[in-house]
Amino acid sequence: MTTLLPRILKALDQFHAVHPWDHNAHYHRWIMRQIPRRFDTALDIGSGSGDLARLVGTRAKSVQCLDADPTIVARARELTAPAVPVTFTVGDALTDIPPGSYDVITCVAAIHHLPFSEALTLFRQHLVPGGTLVVVGLARAQSSGDRLIGTAAVPLNVAMAWIKNRGRRSARPASMTAPTRPATMSFADIVRDARHVLPGVRLRGRVFWRYTLVWHQN
Repeated sequence: MTTLLPRILKALDQFHAVHPWDHNAHYHRWIMRQIPRRFDTALDIGSGSGDLARLVGTRAKSVQCLDADPTIVARARELTAPAVPVTFTVGDALTDIPPGSYDVITCVAAIHHLPFSEALTLFRQHLVPGGTLVVVGLARAQSSGDRLIGTAAVPLNVAMAWIKNRGRRSARPASMTAPTRPATMSFADIVRDARHVLPGVRLRGRVFWRYTLVWHQN
């Protein structure tokens, strides 16, 4: 078994290299169900190639996007038509948020790059009364339950990769070219800290090594 596991992991890596799919984009439709049909302003933190921002832009009058990586921001601008009400900015999520308050703030696979409680506090401060914060994040597997869910997701991950790519070899989508890093906080720690900063917050562990967070400003 000790010699078999590395072979399995190598085979999975090779499979996903030729059949890539974006785990974060899998949650975009779910995110859209959490936000209003029409609203004025949105902020997308860690906007990457802008896929989510362009979706949000179909409902918002304006969407401000912030990402620390200039290469992926340049790509997002290339992919976004001039008429779409989305603006991309290179900057730090803790210091460079465009001034003002927002009806909706989204943050997908980016908050684990930041000091968690500090980031949530800042997002809360930038929400209008009645505004909505939606986070899709990554957590470090800690408990046996975490590891069991992660293991169960492996065959489903392979199936999704095959379905989404229709069994064909595919290039990595632009959304998967941004810099990444592993999560350091466990889901239990995330729940504890989020509830301290955002009373009434709703959190849920999800498949494909993600969790979701939704909070409404009073």
